[in-house]
Amino acid sequence: MKDKTATPSSKQSRPPLERMHRIHRAILAGKYPNATTLAGEIEVCTKTIQRDIEFMRDRLGLPIEFDFSRNGFRYAGEVADFPALQITEGELFALVVAEKALEQYRGTDFEKPLLSAIRKLADTLPDTISFNFSDWERSISFRTRAQPIIDLDIFRVLADACTRRRQLRLSYRKAGASSAEDRLVDPYHLANINGEWFLFAYDHLRGDLRTFAPTRIRAATATGATFAPPRKFSLEERLRDSFGVVKGGGDFQVVLRFSPKVADYIREKRWHESQQLRELSNGGLEMRLRLSSLAEVERWVLGWSGHCVALKPRELAESVRRAAQRLLDAH
Repeated sequence: MKDKTATPSSKQSRPPLERMHRIHRAILAGKYPNATTLAGEIEVCTKTIQRDIEFMRDRLGLPIEFDFSRNGFRYAGEVADFPALQITEGELFALVVAEKALEQYRGTDFEKPLLSAIRKLADTLPDTISFNFSDWERSISFRTRAQPIIDLDIFRVLADACTRRRQLRLSYRKAGASSAEDRLVDPYHLANINGEWFLFAYDHLRGDLRTFAPTRIRAATATGATFAPPRKFSLEERLRDSFGVVKGGGDFQVVLRFSPKVADYIREKRWHESQQLRELSNGGLEMRLRLSSLAEVERWVLGWSGHCVALKPRELAESVRRAAQRLLDAH
């Protein structure tokens, strides 16, 4: 993203906004300019002028109309000044953060359209801003430790099928399986959860909604059939009682105890909608959760390297103990 402290006279300075100002002045002066004359004066193509006119009329609310008797544009009502785009420093900071967040999508199909959208927003910003934009840009970054390896062609097919409601036939390898199997699915939704992509789709083989990891899809082809997603499908509702993406059939009251060494990390995040925290006298922390599955929370407990103890339910405590024993045996 470019430095917004650049001078407005520079050719690199917000050309769309500069063009619109010139179009506005020409119409306001009663010259009845048309797309051809404006394109020649501003040195762009007529399609660019048409897009600018449409933006000025539809997005900025300027009463532009074409006068066929004069073969040019005019204002149908009284217009004094060109509408000013108001943006706060906080909003601009959010724009900087948004662009930096795009770094995690470098090399994916999302990179070009997302960057294009951010650049267009940047091009409409006011000419004068009271702080050094480039300083902020250099001060913020995003880092992803482990990026999922996704076949972009397959991902494009999945995204298109979700959008256009197209049935797919997948060649899918389940975790731990040695070979892939055929699955006929109606893809409802693609979601990025904690940095990982997941496809939520109705699986005709299982007769139920299932979660698929795009990284394990070997091939995805459209069958030619379309489907209507059920109105009752809600990703938020489906994931409400899960600790990540695994939706179980249980109802578990989970109680975890964290040592003082890691308690601050727990306090600083909202780990789950149901979480309730209780401070302990030794500086530690107790967390209560209500979950439908224990599979993901078990791995989470183990990840705290002994600084988290599973107190309830008993089956969680026992599964953590067995996993810890396997770690001991393996090392």
